[in-house]
Amino acid sequence: MSNLDQTFSNHLLTASIGGSFTAPTTPITCRLDTATGTNTSNGTELATSGGYTSGTGAPQVTFAAASGGSMASNVAVTVTNMPATTINAIELWDSESTPIRLWWGPLTAAKTTNSGDTFTIASGSLTLAM
Repeated sequence: MSNLDQTFSNHLLTASIGGSFTAPTTPITCRLDTATGTNTSNGTELATSGGYTSGTGAPQVTFAAASGGSMASNVAVTVTNMPATTINAIELWDSESTPIRLWWGPLTAAKTTNSGDTFTIASGSLTLAM
């Protein structure tokens, strides 16, 4: 996943030349989207249903240290008891009282779940790159 939210990208650029920067508030959540967003607009997040809780209740994700310009998740993102749906993209958000979208991107292939299925992104399979 190499798509930074445009606002977050601007914050990083400012920080890279000595400007002020406030780090995202952890934990970072992984929101599941039924429609893919863009640099400037959010995707359509799956509504709370079955075992999925939307918004700040979305599954949490952590990452190993960055190396070579990228970093990979070090925990599986798992949602049990999924509703019947098709997930097309994911977005990473911080946990601020007004959450900030950090990263976004389409899945390599859309994933359709039936009611009661488990959706998993394996540890190490979610990568961020600059």
